[in-house]
Amino acid sequence: MDNTVNKKIRKGSLDKRAKIIAAARDLFLSDGFDRSSVDAVAAKAGVSKRTVYDYYGDKQNLLLAVVEETSEAVLDMIKQGISDYLLEFEDLEKALILFCEQFVASANGSSDYSALMRLVTMEAANLPGSFLEKLDNATEEGIIRRFTEFGQAGLLAVPDPVMATKHFAALTFLLVFDQPIKASDLEEEQTKRIITEGVRVFLCAYGK
Repeated sequence: MDNTVNKKIRKGSLDKRAKIIAAARDLFLSDGFDRSSVDAVAAKAGVSKRTVYDYYGDKQNLLLAVVEETSEAVLDMIKQGISDYLLEFEDLEKALILFCEQFVASANGSSDYSALMRLVTMEAANLPGSFLEKLDNATEEGIIRRFTEFGQAGLLAVPDPVMATKHFAALTFLLVFDQPIKASDLEEEQTKRIITEGVRVFLCAYGK
């Protein structure tokens, strides 16, 4: 009997947390962090103000939780791309291109990626530098690990895998996202050209 009760409590708690996060994300994106009150978040989530404070402490922690939750979907995209293209392959250049193309396509179709970029841009002043650094590190971690392994296997010359990962991202998918035209509006051939040339420049610097 106790186990059943505990499971119901945990499920209810998870449901409430999900509703609070969704409500806060919507409000932070539409009204901004400073203009969004805890009262408004609670009302939109259908919970009490006390519940929001009990779960997250204050509005600052709620913002961090929203960004962390949203970033999980982005991390899953990167993990999926690594699993699909960077674990087993015959041609490293082709594998890196396919990895980037899949990530860009996934990000373009993801409300989570769009929300994450907007939140980080809009609310940078309300996000601690250490938190943003941790977020960047989490995003890069899987690629860093693979580049380290590629170095050990003699596929890349990467004395500093962290820097190599930053160069790789800057030359490929981040360059796509930084175009004056939204990445989702770019022609497929334009995206492919940016990624392909970026991968080739990367391999000129780090290839063996």
